[in-house]
Amino acid sequence: MNKHFILTAVLAAAALGAQAQRITAKHKVIDCGNVGYEQPVTAKFELRNKGNDLLISQVRTSCGCTVVDYPKTIITRGNDFTVNVTFDARQLGHFEKEVAIYSNASNSPVYLKMRGVVVEQVEDFKGKYPYTLGNVQTDCNDIEFDDVNVGDRPVKVVHMLNSSSQSVSPVVMHLPSYLSATVSPTTIAPGRSGVVTISLNSMKLHDYGLTQSSVYLGMYHGDKVSDDKEISVSAVLLPDFKNLSETQRQNSPQLKLSANSLELGSFGDKEEKSGTIVITNQGKSKLDISSLQMFTSALKVRLNKSKLDPGESAKLKITAYKRHLKTARSKPRVLMITNDPEHAKVVIHVNVKQ
Repeated sequence: MNKHFILTAVLAAAALGAQAQRITAKHKVIDCGNVGYEQPVTAKFELRNKGNDLLISQVRTSCGCTVVDYPKTIITRGNDFTVNVTFDARQLGHFEKEVAIYSNASNSPVYLKMRGVVVEQVEDFKGKYPYTLGNVQTDCNDIEFDDVNVGDRPVKVVHMLNSSSQSVSPVVMHLPSYLSATVSPTTIAPGRSGVVTISLNSMKLHDYGLTQSSVYLGMYHGDKVSDDKEISVSAVLLPDFKNLSETQRQNSPQLKLSANSLELGSFGDKEEKSGTIVITNQGKSKLDISSLQMFTSALKVRLNKSKLDPGESAKLKITAYKRHLKTARSKPRVLMITNDPEHAKVVIHVNVKQ
């Protein structure tokens, strides 16, 4: 094959690839959140021309209920431009509308998408926003997925209010593989509210018991991670005893605690306080405490024995630390995962006054 032909083909392909990347969008998908019935909503797409002179030749929409406003003149290299997509909300329920932007940048269009939910009346969150994360106020900064079974996909919602004077486009950063998140609406104007929806995929949790992580609520893509934007997330995955036979259940271990909570009173002048819970196996087979964890670093535990024969007891010593409790987000609790089908998850609350 002619070497000159090969070189020409490679250069042509590279040129086409460069052209395909000429238009970039700040958001290719904009979530409009809840939209009032018969109240037209506009999604403002911010784009940039990173190539040579750009001319939009045609715009196609997925339905006649969508109107697009776009630049009709040449957009020079490096310049920003906007495409406004307006949806006439005349039908209740979820909507998702797509717009195809054709130009001289590529033979393929750039696709933009707007989505949301049309409701009879838009109602703002009535609760309080006691926490500050970046430029927004939220109703919580700690999420707990309790009693998760293998295969579950539970969802938690964080409500937020933009208390700043600038619009923000929140994004959830540092998501572990077992979590996913969406923000609605994509951009929140000053004084307006929105929600962060965080979903858990239990199939991606590796161990029974407590898994903890932190995610961060940035105010825009590329925002810096910092402690003041942290949302702590915990999940408790339970063992599966659904397939146990009736005989196995009758011969299973049976856990009993001397108390379901530990009352430590007041710290007073002390920096730490300790107490003991007695664990007894009243069943017919060996009790295995396979996991012993704390919801907060303000506690320390020591168990003298984790495998108990029928009739045998063990002592669980729990120590609370005054200094760490002052900054703890979660309530002080101890979690145990056992092979007792009736007590697969055991939570001991630790009550102590500062």
